[in-house]
Amino acid sequence: MINIPQHPKILAFVGMAGSGKSEAATYAQKVTGLPVIYFGQLTRDEVKKRGLELTPANERIVREDLRREFGMDVYAKRAVPVIRRHLEDNGSVLIDGLYSLAEWELLIKEFPQLAVVAILASPAVRYERLRERSDRPFSKDEARERDINELRNLEKGGPLAMATHFIINDETKKQLDEKVHAILEKEELV
Repeated sequence: MINIPQHPKILAFVGMAGSGKSEAATYAQKVTGLPVIYFGQLTRDEVKKRGLELTPANERIVREDLRREFGMDVYAKRAVPVIRRHLEDNGSVLIDGLYSLAEWELLIKEFPQLAVVAILASPAVRYERLRERSDRPFSKDEARERDINELRNLEKGGPLAMATHFIINDETKKQLDEKVHAILEKEELV
């Protein structure tokens, strides 16, 4: 059952690759019943539209192309109408993957009720998770290169620095779920 708060909420999960932001968003969706807007889906859709194989290298090219052509806030610009629709239908919405400072600035201006949850994990933990995942695994070198690229070229540090809540996720999935649940309670989403 969806718990519609008195004041609409937007809860965005941010973090470096392998931090657990998608795990956190999935848990939040399961508990609240709220829809999740996955910013990374725009990249995947564009990769497929261009007839390219879905690989980390092609995703990087597309991410950078889209931002070069449409601005650093392109993902947020495209998400605004979807967010508005979900707020009207559900009262609140979850976002998986807010990537740039420009996206955060656009969203906080459009939606002052935005709360950002930064999911943090050490590079060693994240790189091991990325190496072991079945969908789009990364080597340690690929993961480190992606980190540097995202911090340098995509302004990814901005939303992390501006987060409302912080979760250290170097432990178990159960501990992550408990920490997310505490934030959902604090934000009156459960």
